[in-house]
Amino acid sequence: MMLRKSVGAVTALALSFDHTYVAVGHATGHIQLYDLRSPKVPARAVPPTTLAAVASGRQEGHLAGSRIVSIGFVAGRHTALVSADDSGLAFYHSLGKVFFVDASDILRILGKYPDEDALDAPPVLGHRFRRRKARKPTTILSMAPLPLGTCSHPTDSYNLVALLTPIKLVIVGLKPSPKTWYRRHRESDEEVASKSRFKGTLAWFPSVSLAADLSSHPERDSKKSHLNGTHPTSTPTLAYSWGETINLLRVSEDKITQTIKDTKTGKVNRIEVGRIVFEEVGSWTASSDILALQWLNVNQIIVLTTAAFEIYDTRTFKLVEREPFDAWTLVSPVLSHTTNGSVTYSDAVSEVAHSVRMYKGKIFLLGQHGVQVGTLLTWADRILSYVSDGDFLSAIDLTRSYYVGDAPGNRNGLPDEPEQLKVVVGQKMRELMLASAQYAFSEDRMMDGTHITPDGRGVDRTDLFEGLVSTCARACMALDDFEFFFEDLFAYYDNNGIASIFLRQLEPFMLSGEIRHVPPRITQRLVALHDDDGRPDLVERLIWHIDPDCLDINQAITLCQRYHLYDALIYVYTRALRDYVSPVVELLGLVRRVQQWRKQRTEASPTSSSFIEEQSIEPVVLSAYKIYPYIADTLTGLTYPSEEPLPEDEAFEAKNDVYKFLFYGRSSVWPEGEGGKLILTSDEENGVEPTYPYTRLLLRFDPEAFLHTLDLAFEDAYLNDKTRAVSRFVMVKILLEILASPELSQEERTFVHIFIARNVPKYPQFIEIQPSVLHSILVGLAEDPDATTREDRQLAAEFLLSAYTPHESERILELFKHAGFYRILRSWHKQERQWPQLLETYLEDPDLPEHDVITSVHDVLKTARRANKGKLPQAISDKLLDSLPTLLLHDIANTAALVDEHLPNEHEAALNALGPHAEHERFLYLRYLLNPLLRRPEESDVSLPRKSVPSSAVPPSLRHNYVVLHCRFDPSGVIPALRQLPGDYLDSHEAARACEEDEVFNAVVWLADRDGDPGAALSKAESFDQRLSTRIADSITSPSDESSDTIPGAIRKLQAVAETATSICVERSQSRSSPDMPLEDLWFQLLNSQIDCVQRVASCCSLDALGPSEKVPSADPRVQREHETISALRSLVHKTFTALMSVSSTRAVSFPRLFKRLVSAASTSKGHVSKGTLYTEFRTILTGMLESFRSEGDMLVITKHLVDRDAFDTIAELIEERGKGWAPARGACTSCGEAFVNIKKPSEGEAESASEPVVVSRTGAIYHSRCLPPDFHANHTVNVH
Repeated sequence: MMLRKSVGAVTALALSFDHTYVAVGHATGHIQLYDLRSPKVPARAVPPTTLAAVASGRQEGHLAGSRIVSIGFVAGRHTALVSADDSGLAFYHSLGKVFFVDASDILRILGKYPDEDALDAPPVLGHRFRRRKARKPTTILSMAPLPLGTCSHPTDSYNLVALLTPIKLVIVGLKPSPKTWYRRHRESDEEVASKSRFKGTLAWFPSVSLAADLSSHPERDSKKSHLNGTHPTSTPTLAYSWGETINLLRVSEDKITQTIKDTKTGKVNRIEVGRIVFEEVGSWTASSDILALQWLNVNQIIVLTTAAFEIYDTRTFKLVEREPFDAWTLVSPVLSHTTNGSVTYSDAVSEVAHSVRMYKGKIFLLGQHGVQVGTLLTWADRILSYVSDGDFLSAIDLTRSYYVGDAPGNRNGLPDEPEQLKVVVGQKMRELMLASAQYAFSEDRMMDGTHITPDGRGVDRTDLFEGLVSTCARACMALDDFEFFFEDLFAYYDNNGIASIFLRQLEPFMLSGEIRHVPPRITQRLVALHDDDGRPDLVERLIWHIDPDCLDINQAITLCQRYHLYDALIYVYTRALRDYVSPVVELLGLVRRVQQWRKQRTEASPTSSSFIEEQSIEPVVLSAYKIYPYIADTLTGLTYPSEEPLPEDEAFEAKNDVYKFLFYGRSSVWPEGEGGKLILTSDEENGVEPTYPYTRLLLRFDPEAFLHTLDLAFEDAYLNDKTRAVSRFVMVKILLEILASPELSQEERTFVHIFIARNVPKYPQFIEIQPSVLHSILVGLAEDPDATTREDRQLAAEFLLSAYTPHESERILELFKHAGFYRILRSWHKQERQWPQLLETYLEDPDLPEHDVITSVHDVLKTARRANKGKLPQAISDKLLDSLPTLLLHDIANTAALVDEHLPNEHEAALNALGPHAEHERFLYLRYLLNPLLRRPEESDVSLPRKSVPSSAVPPSLRHNYVVLHCRFDPSGVIPALRQLPGDYLDSHEAARACEEDEVFNAVVWLADRDGDPGAALSKAESFDQRLSTRIADSITSPSDESSDTIPGAIRKLQAVAETATSICVERSQSRSSPDMPLEDLWFQLLNSQIDCVQRVASCCSLDALGPSEKVPSADPRVQREHETISALRSLVHKTFTALMSVSSTRAVSFPRLFKRLVSAASTSKGHVSKGTLYTEFRTILTGMLESFRSEGDMLVITKHLVDRDAFDTIAELIEERGKGWAPARGACTSCGEAFVNIKKPSEGEAESASEPVVVSRTGAIYHSRCLPPDFHANHTVNVH
């Protein structure tokens, strides 16, 4: 077939449904139709038109230079075409002839012609194509008419055509009249800003017969009979994609009845009218942008991305298979257009949708170097590929995966019916297993190249034989048929002497529980294999995980007994033989051995030959202890040790047999009948057997474990039947009979008492015991001196007392008190309202936490007061007084609260109870009472209510004692403590005298000021300053180094006095009331006293110590100490001056006059300081003050600069942020200046103006839609709101 050169390159092709005609679209806009029977010249031709012809109405069609991107035949017609070009225009062509002359009818079905002045540009450098403009949203990405299928469908008569653009999908019907049936706009989340926006494809799947596959689901919903048969057919479905998203749309016809009235005759007719119904099936996402899309079959779609072919199942929307493929190797019809820039390379290289086609399940690819044809491998092809390579094991694994439904890739060629699939694949798997076994053990394989290397050395093929077992095991598990595995395959391994490989590969499947039923002959071989290897642990593990019916019982029991595998032995007896007594017999033998060893160890000397080391008996002890959990599980209907429920009948028999054996009155023969052996329990061989020997043996071995086992058994409903030979009452009677035996130890007696005491109240309808017996049990619980079992005995006694009331209450109470059963005693005394005795139980109970003792005593006192009409009985008051030493030992603060609430007049007695030398404890006691709001860390757990005011019950002598003790133990907290007390609570003179005696001088000053005499307070401060500064001066001048230790303490006291005196002056300065003493005199008295201290100490210091710090010699510690001392005193003066300057009322104080008075007073003082030294000292003080003020001023300036800079940066940032976007100040049209929002309310009767669309530019400019500049759309991307 020859094409004329003038029509340009081919850019689109289509083949008619009967493969007789070819439609060709060209890059210049030409369309030609060829008859393949005479392809030399086109049968029809549609030349492009011009805008002028279109404007005149003479012609429709593609414009010259428009590249045809899609073309297709409509239904079954040869001369009906649809085509689309790169400018977004699509047409329907009906190419007919009238009198042998072409008579084409062209109908535009999508798109708009460009403006008339937008003519094609002239060719550049002789090239036919104009430069390509930016791709528009109206570009047609793909177009396809609905093809005819193998079966007719009602939708065929509508001649549907699907067209896809970057923004919408349109489906047009050409018959009976052109109509748009469906339109779907692209969702906002599907739109992307990248080039993925212009990636889109679509493909139809027509109606086909489903006779070959009747089990398919939704696509086969059309199950109506058709003229060509009665088989169901598929519904036409459209698959389309935008970017990486694939969507499915199912198309069908719905008939509706319409009523039509004839206007001439008035007759009404009912006719059926069809309409197209569209059903959106679903959507999913591919790995990347989709370049081509084709239907593989009715259920599968194949898509091409830039890197791979991907196949998806339309029923599950899941990826079935993925094959890497480079899409750039395919032919692009516009790749040559990149030479002049009309098409970008990235766009051109990815337009390969025309180079991918599917036909009858085969993939045809038009590559740059040739045509490629491929197909998907079926399941049989995949298996055959492994077999061809000699990899039978992989072939079996793949077949198994198809059988169980987890095979990767497609399932083409497999039946959809699960039963039919299992039949087909199962037969194939059996054939492969048999062929694999024959191949692995064939003589030909032993001679082929897989067994010998080129250098002549043999190859170890153990992995082949191991893999064959595991692979066939998994396959047989899937088939649930092990006949081939255990019969044929094992025979191959056994006959070739490598049965051990088979057994070792089989074992993991047995241990995991995947294979539980194994023939006993094979299990026997596996157990023998581990026995030969000396691995009893593996034997036990294997027995645990295999069905008992598969075991060789004799072999298993023999091995378990030989290697002491008692867990496995119990499993064999109980699960394989249903024998629950033999494990008891085996374990009783171990218990007897341990008891004999214990007796021998106590009687034999460590040096004797009969002495057995503990290490040798330890494994026997561990195994013997298994009898208790085994009996517990059996008597409660559980398996040992997995504790899974036994079948009801089997559990009943097991309980009956074990109860009958354990609680039999004499020794038994086991197994019963001939060949049985008498089971003995005595420690000596041929010794006398006691009654109930097995119960006694288990009780002696470990009474606690045995009785706990019976506790569990008592809860089982089996014992509810009183007619059974062994019941709860019978077992209790047996235990009471054993209890009467003299050889029973105290521990054993105690545990039996506890067991009976707990169970008698629990099962009163089953256990009836005489009161005298219960009384003896209660006494036995109380008389045991063992402290470790006291709590258990007390609990048991509580249980028993709930069902039994003793008649000798006084004797029982004495026993309980001696035994330490305080919880029972508390309950008894509380019920009898014996308050002193109840109080005593709380104080004497060693198990009661300390923080609960005081709370409990408080509750008892409140209860007693409430029961005695609000008055505390005298007896309990006396008891509380007697108990004060004990309570104070527990908690001083809580005891103080307790006494203050219940015995407020006995604080003196409480303090005396602390002892004569407990001064600190007395302080803690009084502090809690007098300063309740000053909580200390050690009082954080006070549990009683805390008062908010000092206690009024504390006598004055104790109050004064509290001040004395506070000065001694917490001098720094004296003033806060005194501040919490009311003014008339203490004698101020006595308190001041006590503080002065203990040198808490600041408290003395504070007390004087509180009495309303600040002058006297400052006079006190002055005298104390003189005393302390003299002490410091004496220490400095003293040659002894020990005297220097007094300096730090004196300085601290000076600082405390100065702080208190300064606070007095500041308080008076800030007071609005007129002071009794002039403020200037107050400040002068304080500063003069402090300066006098400095002078007094400075007169005793060396000149080096008085200078600045940097000039003090560091080598002389004495000078260093003097300098530190004088610096500390100077700082006091500095702080006082600072406080003076800080108060707002310093206007009443003249600083120059005050300073002059200070200088005058200092110069006339009687100190031994020269005037030069005096003025130097004043200069130092003033210089220090000024330097401090200067430093603070500099800090304020720096802080102001930092704040200013931060404020500037913050404001600048806010202004920048406010300038972004649409600011409220710019709420007016940029063109006309009219405001967008009319804030004026309309007057009455005036209609409210309608809102007008607004356009916001990305530059921030805002316009009314009517005010847009002419060139706005060409330069801006706009959003209309």
